[in-house]
Amino acid sequence: MSTPRSGFWAVAFAFLVVMAFATLPSPLYGLYRERDGLSALTITIVYAIWAAGTIVALVAVPFVAERIGRRGVMFAAVAIMMVAAGVLLAWKALPGLLVGRLVTGFAVGLAAGTAITYLIELRLRADPSASAAVPRTIGTSVNVGALGVGPLVAGCLAEWASHPLTLPYLVWIALGAVAFVGLVAAPETGAPAANRRPFSVRLPVPAGAGTMAAFAANGLFAGLSGLLLATTFLRTSHALAGATLFIVFTAGVLSQLLTGNLRPSRVLTLGTISMLVGLVLLVTAVRLSTPSLALFLVSGGLIGAGAGAVFKGTTGLVLDGTAPEDRVAMTAELLIALFIGLSVPVIGAGVALDRGASSANTVLGFAILVGLGVAGAGWGLTRRPKSKPQVA
Repeated sequence: MSTPRSGFWAVAFAFLVVMAFATLPSPLYGLYRERDGLSALTITIVYAIWAAGTIVALVAVPFVAERIGRRGVMFAAVAIMMVAAGVLLAWKALPGLLVGRLVTGFAVGLAAGTAITYLIELRLRADPSASAAVPRTIGTSVNVGALGVGPLVAGCLAEWASHPLTLPYLVWIALGAVAFVGLVAAPETGAPAANRRPFSVRLPVPAGAGTMAAFAANGLFAGLSGLLLATTFLRTSHALAGATLFIVFTAGVLSQLLTGNLRPSRVLTLGTISMLVGLVLLVTAVRLSTPSLALFLVSGGLIGAGAGAVFKGTTGLVLDGTAPEDRVAMTAELLIALFIGLSVPVIGAGVALDRGASSANTVLGFAILVGLGVAGAGWGLTRRPKSKPQVA
């Protein structure tokens, strides 16, 4: 029998499985590079191509949900993720890698555009007097934290188990099957299509720019940390590559949890400072005469924490001035900016490396651009005229 309480955790688990799959292959790119002779640019394109599918799905998800409901969208997200895993498992060539990553983006966009709202509705259905803050926090924590879980598991499996380009995908297909069965316990919560009206506001430019810039730094770690670890720090451990991303994205979750009682503007300011300090340490770590792995990992933690706080602060500032009926669509626009930042700008770093730029100079240029973007967007948001708060 489906109940809101059991359905809540089933949806949270399905969301975690799909989001973790988004970055699952990151610590495996070294193996793909050896197998297929991939350049740094090709690796970043393979990593980033999932953004295209994610954005398409995020744009389409409100219309899809009107027809198949929120539970239907989550079922579809898990099923598509399993298809993507099957493609990556069976098609062992560069075209299969590209197609599998693109299909992964469709699954991620459907889940990310639906799960947080679905979790809030399930929580309020189970207890109408409950606050939406707890399910929202769980949803945003899964959205960011799961991106570090997949690489950690894949990196450990690749390091200490056989068939590193096969086993992680088999594990995720099994987890997807469990999630698929678990969703049966989730009741539908979507409102009738007749109750919806067209989205009437647009994401402020500083909010989109800040979110993109903040997660561009996370994207650098997700797309190139394995390559940097191998070429700059001479560390080829797949487990270390996975653990690096786990540190980055887990720090983003912790920063959101630890700033729960602060005003959005204060959270944004703290996040910006953490990002800037982390970027300085990242540049220092790779430009020392003997590059410092410890400093590299610390910088990843500070950058991840800063990105999480910037996203939380930006979301709060934007949504506080948005009508309740427009908040889901506004959140979707913020997520589009997040995923563009997480995946697309890192291609620029791949181009630089492919054209012969050193890792140290590439990281320096990337850090300057990201730092200017985060600082400028934060300044623009905090000085932006405050909208009249909307009543939920």
